[in-house]
Parts: sequence; structure tokens; C-alpha cells
Amino acid sequence: MSPKFLRDTFLSLVIAGSDTTGSTLTWLFWLLSKNPSVEAKILDEIYRHQKPNDQQQVGKPSAGGDDSYKEQEEITIFKAEERQKLTYLHAAVCESLRLFPTVPMNHKMPIERDVLPSGHIVTPNTKIIMPYYSTGRMVSVWGEDCMEFKPERWISPAGHDRILHQPSYKFQAFGAGPRACIGREMSLTVIKMIAATILCHYRYELAEPCPPHHPPQVSESILLEIKDDLKVVFTHR
Repeated sequence: MSPKFLRDTFLSLVIAGSDTTGSTLTWLFWLLSKNPSVEAKILDEIYRHQKPNDQQQVGKPSAGGDDSYKEQEEITIFKAEERQKLTYLHAAVCESLRLFPTVPMNHKMPIERDVLPSGHIVTPNTKIIMPYYSTGRMVSVWGEDCMEFKPERWISPAGHDRILHQPSYKFQAFGAGPRACIGREMSLTVIKMIAATILCHYRYELAEPCPPHHPPQVSESILLEIKDDLKVVFTHR
């Protein structure tokens, strides 16, 4: 691979991953605000794997509000090997993506007549809709509790430190097959790193509470984003 190819590929990952990562984190924090017991389990996992030497000095906005960073504070930086141990956080992220996939639907059109594994015949230029949002909430796919935010469905019965693999054709947040999202692992790494760092240092609550059991309105976009953003108030732990 040439340096130009690598440069263009990484640039595509960064550009394509900014809004999708932000949207995923927004839905994750909304779900955690509605499920404090899940947040408590994530925090317990974070504290168990947090190491004393993970503290780093970073700039802190000065009290004057002039956007300067004269003050310093310590935050925990989670390294790659530590993030791998945060299995319950990983499960919560996957569960959030199941209920609120960043790209809620997609479509394809065959260029030749074909027969799908289900037996359906498709002709050229037939538009085939793939509703990821709907399939993530189907009883026939995810069971009777498909509408619940339940990270435990991603934990292997063999042990709490192991993720239960779900086939990509079942969990379609990143697509499936040879054209699945190449930024999957990078995206999950960034999401877990940001979520773990925020949860480790801050408590938060919704500035504008939503009705119980009703998600916020979504914007008219190709991405599944909360309309008018999710407003939260952060306080240091």
C-alpha cells in the first residue's frame, strides 16, 4: 500500500467517523441517564481496572472564562490494554447501537437478476431496503426483551469478562460482508475511550428531562441524531 493510499484511507476514517461517533455517544449517555443501574456497573468496572499511574496532567479552563488553560487537572487516560478489559462498557455501547444505530437504514439495488437466501427473486434496479433500526427491535431476532436496554445480552455465559459474539448479519450497525465498515474497531475504541474518561470524572444529568420511556425527537438526517442536541449538566465526581 502506498503512503497516499494510507493517507486517504485514514482521512476518510476521520471524516466519516466524527459525526457517527458523536451520535453514538449521545445516545449512549441518554440511555445511561435512563438506566442508572447500568451506569453503576460500568463505573464499578472502570474503577476495578483503573491504575494509579494512569493519571495525566491536562489543561483546565481558567476561572476567568477567557478560554485560556492556565490551570491543570489530572484525568485518567485509559490505555489500549485497559480498554480491552472494559467488557461491560463494550456491551453497553453495542446495545446502544442496536437500539439506535447511527445509520438507521440503507438500500441496495442488484445489477442482475438474483435469488436471495430467503428464496425471494430480485430483478435489476429493485430497491432493497435494509431497516437497521427496525431489525434491531424485532422479537424474532433479539427476543421478547428486544425493547429493553440490556447490555447483559452481549456478555458471554462463559464469564463476565468475555463478550458474546453476535453475527454481523444480526447486529448490523456496521454493516456486514466484504463491504462492512472498515472503521468499526477504531470507532468502538474511540467511543469507549471517551465514555470511560467522562464517566470516570463526571456525574451528569439531563438539563431538559425527557418523558419516561420516550426517546428524544430525532432530526431529519441520514444519521440518527437527536434533534436540537442532548443538553446535559456535568459536575466533577
